Amino acid sequence: MAISGPHDETRYDGLKRAIAALGPIRRGSLVRRFMPCGKSGCCCQASPPELHGPYYQWTRKVQGKTVTVRLTQAEARLFEEWISNGRQLDKIVAQMEAVSLRITARLVKRRRTS
Repeated sequence: MAISGPHDETRYDGLKRAIAALGPIRRGSLVRRFMPCGKSGCCCQASPPELHGPYYQWTRKVQGKTVTVRLTQAEARLFEEWISNGRQLDKIVAQMEAVSLRITARLVKRRRTS
């Protein structure tokens, strides 16, 4: 395990600032779908079919159950940004954990040698 230096504290502070700069977050996934309606004679029943859409759906888990919400195109653009912010938060936290591991290892080592 590498022992950290002052660079790690600076890096950790930078990661904290990156979290503060993030906008709103949402968890889940966003899909863009084209679907048939089921009405006979509709163009979506032709060969090849001309499906209806696009329809935007946000899907997430709530208490172990999948919940899906249909969105407008404008809402989908917002949700895309928010979901991206959530994924960015996950990456930043993973980096913070790695830096923190080095910082705390150094602190433990220093404590044991004093």
